Amino acid sequence: MLWRWHFYAGLFVMPFLIVLAITGTIYCFQPQIEPLLYPTLLKVEPAGQPMSADALLNRARAAAPAGAIATSYVMGTRPDASAEFIFRLPSGKSESLYMNPYSGDLLGSLSVEDRLMKQVRMIHRALLVGKPGEFLMELAGCWTLVMIATGLAMWWPRWRQSGLRAFTLKKATGKRGWWKEIHLLLGGWLALGALAFVLSGLPWTALWGQQFKAITTAANLGRPATGQNSHQHAPASTAHQQHGEHAGHGAQAQKMDDLPLGELPWATGQLHVPVGSSGHSGIGLAQVVDIATQRGAVQGCQVALPATAHAVYTVSCFPGDPQGERTLHIDQHSAEVVRDIRFDDYGAVAKAVSYGTALHMGRYFGMANQIICAAISMGLMALAVTGGIMWMRRKPARQLAAPSYPSVLPPMRAWVIGLGLLGAIFPMMGVTLLVVWCIDRKVARGNGVPPAPSGNLAA
Repeated sequence: MLWRWHFYAGLFVMPFLIVLAITGTIYCFQPQIEPLLYPTLLKVEPAGQPMSADALLNRARAAAPAGAIATSYVMGTRPDASAEFIFRLPSGKSESLYMNPYSGDLLGSLSVEDRLMKQVRMIHRALLVGKPGEFLMELAGCWTLVMIATGLAMWWPRWRQSGLRAFTLKKATGKRGWWKEIHLLLGGWLALGALAFVLSGLPWTALWGQQFKAITTAANLGRPATGQNSHQHAPASTAHQQHGEHAGHGAQAQKMDDLPLGELPWATGQLHVPVGSSGHSGIGLAQVVDIATQRGAVQGCQVALPATAHAVYTVSCFPGDPQGERTLHIDQHSAEVVRDIRFDDYGAVAKAVSYGTALHMGRYFGMANQIICAAISMGLMALAVTGGIMWMRRKPARQLAAPSYPSVLPPMRAWVIGLGLLGAIFPMMGVTLLVVWCIDRKVARGNGVPPAPSGNLAA
């Protein structure tokens, strides 16, 4: 019965695993791939002192298409890096303009939406079809948990009989036997890595991930509480903070996810953006960068430019090391830090998600992390391929050829409880589990095999 459910799960997730493995591996090596794709845009030859961020922004505005509005700035971290400014075009799309920070010359531009890595990321998340694709990918991730659990259960006797030799390739007879042996070996080696991959990716999903955020926040385990301001000292800034929180619950509330920022820490996406003070004169981008740098915001930072007179500058940092995650809101008139959110302000769950995300994306410990992620991804693709080959070799033409329904089932209460809990935690998967179980019972009746009593259901 476990083999039967392993088959159902594998058949469904097989194409998605292949897509996830290929796109995930490509995106994991983004830091190495993009400089090769766009060498004239991303790299410059250092020559003297770089120009100020304000001067570069003025040059970028002059070079931008008519009607384009500057929305964000990517803080550079290397002397040979170009300066990137992102503009919203009248069409609604966004475009990155790259400036030489030493000469102020325009190096060129790239469409944000059409950029290769953006497309790869959207395939990985949503198959380029929006919300339906996001739900499908989320469902595939959940069913991968079923595939891993049932696969490990069938592999477990191999471990009990052979011990550590279970992780070595054994002799097999026939081509199908070799494919099965390779499949078993890959499954044994990759199970824990695959489990970590799935669990670290699910908090970013469209349906379950958003609900997970809400629950962990309500329990003070997720993102920082809306009114939290652990690192703020100035009384005036506290007043702005309260003003911002009040506005944050109004009709025009703006969240961090609404800002024109490419990447955000998971913990801060649903936080309301505070409102700054009013005034006529304001600070420049260079001063904002200086304030952020003085407060330790250095790696992986973007600056969202204020779009209205009461808006604030928002500096969001999403580096490889989760400890460096940082969010600063800086008043554009008074230069006061309205809010300063650090990794230490996160709840326990949000901290765990941040570390999981860094490992999942291959960012945490450099090239070694990338290689491990790529190996797990390619291994999962090999599992999908070998499973598909075994199925094609044994299935008769024009038949699904699922493993036979057993005439007698042993008690499987632990599996019923376990999958029931899994379905309760992931409701969308729970619904599909029930649908597949109903279809499976109907097929079993159609084949003349008595289905198991309700107390012994493997589903």
